[in-house]
Amino acid sequence: MRVPLLAFALVCSLGVPRIFADDPKPDPAGTATGVAADVPGFVVTAPAELSADDKKDKDKVKAFDDAKKAFDDYTKQAAAEPLAVKLADNVGHNRVAINFMWTLVTGFLVMFMQAGFALVETGLCRAKNAGHTMAMNFMIYPLGMLGFYICGFAFMFGGMADPQSAVNGGISTMGNYAGLNSEFGIHIAGKFFGLFGTKGFFLSGAGYDTAAFALFLFQMVFMDTTATIPTGGAAERWKFSAFMIYGCFIGSVMYPFFGNWVWGNGWLANLGANFPGLGHGHVDFAGSSVVHMQGGVITLMFCWLIGPRHGKYNKEGKLVHPITPHSIPMVMLGTFILAFGWFGFNPGSTLAGTDLRIAVVAVNTMIAGATATMATTLYMWWFKTKKPDPSMMCNGMLAGLVAITAPCAFVSAGGAAIIGIIAGLLVVEAVFFFDKIRIDDSVGAISVHGVNGAWGCLSIGLFADGTYGDGWNGVAGTVKGLFYGGGMGQFWAELIGVTTCFVTLSVMAFIVYKIAEVIVGNRVSIEVEIEGLDVPEMGVPGYAGMVMDKQSETPMVK
Repeated sequence: MRVPLLAFALVCSLGVPRIFADDPKPDPAGTATGVAADVPGFVVTAPAELSADDKKDKDKVKAFDDAKKAFDDYTKQAAAEPLAVKLADNVGHNRVAINFMWTLVTGFLVMFMQAGFALVETGLCRAKNAGHTMAMNFMIYPLGMLGFYICGFAFMFGGMADPQSAVNGGISTMGNYAGLNSEFGIHIAGKFFGLFGTKGFFLSGAGYDTAAFALFLFQMVFMDTTATIPTGGAAERWKFSAFMIYGCFIGSVMYPFFGNWVWGNGWLANLGANFPGLGHGHVDFAGSSVVHMQGGVITLMFCWLIGPRHGKYNKEGKLVHPITPHSIPMVMLGTFILAFGWFGFNPGSTLAGTDLRIAVVAVNTMIAGATATMATTLYMWWFKTKKPDPSMMCNGMLAGLVAITAPCAFVSAGGAAIIGIIAGLLVVEAVFFFDKIRIDDSVGAISVHGVNGAWGCLSIGLFADGTYGDGWNGVAGTVKGLFYGGGMGQFWAELIGVTTCFVTLSVMAFIVYKIAEVIVGNRVSIEVEIEGLDVPEMGVPGYAGMVMDKQSETPMVK
């Protein structure tokens, strides 16, 4: 009884979401979303009254008088031309509608990336496990989505407009909806550190709003990208029942908390506002850490805990049986689909079709993917295997795309090219390193997503050129890295975020793995692994009527 009572006490201690007197009302019909205030520069608001001390400051008094005059002039003009205000409401509504459509369409593109992941991961595995690997990629979509719907979205975004926080805006590109305004956190030295949101469960209440729904769809498919990464790394020996348990946790608990800290008004986003000298806090434009590094760290823990595939290493830990992909064409087709979907992933993260920076984001994404592919191919060809290696070509492209995901909006084309080259080299060395220490990653997910997710975030602290991001995370000025005169502050903020991601997700992954171990066990039997997981686990072969490669393998001696 002790554990249930403690859980009940914890829920009671959190209480219900705070209700503010001026809580914005949800707009599930969308008719009231987008008004004249969404037209830049059209609406002038009344300035806040000065305090007694501020009235002694001539500069503040002058600024107040100027703002008051501007507001009075606007009020008079609006009264004289009411039709202009009504037209501005229509313009504002249309502007927000463009942002809605952009966000939704790019979300659809990201959803299609699931097909790319399924092809890449299945192609890199053996034919006798094709159906099992495909099934995990298929089922993670509904499992992750339902967890995100039930509570993950609320934990991640339920406090993004909390007035306690230094960064307390609403969904600015979508009518500035601020109903998701309840963040649970702690106060230290007068500063608020947000930990998780408490509004929007089951997309009800404050979550039943068109802006919240658009944000949910876009962010859900991002979460599902994280969720599907471990299905490749731990493939060919992971029980489907254990995978299902993991699937229940990823969208509901594992992904949302770090996501809240970076994108949902949590403490990492507020680092710069709370501690001047740490740049704009932990900045991650489209998810190098929030999406990819989280998936990579989970994969690292699962691969370490579940152990290598049977026969791959001898008792000294040396590679004795390289396990080759069963379908290189499938891998390369899946990579092309992923590269295409990335044009939703990165440019879509503006959440605004009216933000013309999307052109820079899209081109930077292309360039980093291309330079990474070239770097990986030539490095393998000239220095490693003396062959170009098609599977590593694909992992090189994905590594570059992962790395550019965080800095894509903040760097120049030249910066993107350099980031891609480094990513292409990192992925090769990382793959060989993890093999050397007996971490058997079936598809290279740790190297692609974990290592290069971290590199992508750190690169912001070096290559951000100061042409974008004014006011990001509530800090005045644009995002600027070390090489462009920004000092080390932004780099340290990125390093804090990357370290936090590694520690937090390592702990969560360990706990979830152990829960599955107790309930069903994580690893299939040695007989099933040799036979292939398709028939014993799924009941049908992935390829009917074909003779699978089930030759005897060198026994693995621990």
